[in-house]
Amino acid sequence: MEEKNKSLIVLYSYHHYNTEKIAGIFSKILDAEIKWPDEINPEEILEYDLIGFGSGIYSAKHDGSLLELADEISEVNDKKAFIFSTAGISGESKKIKDHSKLREKLESKGYIIVDEFQCKGFNTNSFLKLFGGMNKGRPNAKDLKNAEEFANKLKRT
Repeated sequence: MEEKNKSLIVLYSYHHYNTEKIAGIFSKILDAEIKWPDEINPEEILEYDLIGFGSGIYSAKHDGSLLELADEISEVNDKKAFIFSTAGISGESKKIKDHSKLREKLESKGYIIVDEFQCKGFNTNSFLKLFGGMNKGRPNAKDLKNAEEFANKLKRT
């Protein structure tokens, strides 16, 4: 019998809950628990085989609560993790830049980043709210389908 991987998604999502919608897809496909950073004892992360870390992107990085948790977790040997986010602007080079701070912290603790996901999210931060925001309706059906394909690929890693 194949041993089932135990998965956890560490999520911080507020404003429009864009990232929570993506995390919900990942959770369903990976049969993963979703917890917020302040609900986690850093030691309990050791119980999981695959951990996803995600939030919206604020000033070109993940939420501070995720970055703090990454500082607090124990060093591991080759534990698998993935990073995800929603952002006002997305694209391959933007994703690499936005995820760099969290990626560096996780890799310095011995995590192997197996994959990364980013899509656009509805954004009404700062001056954008004056114009009704940007990316209204995002993540949309296509973004959610991409999240589903991403999670199915993770399942096979």
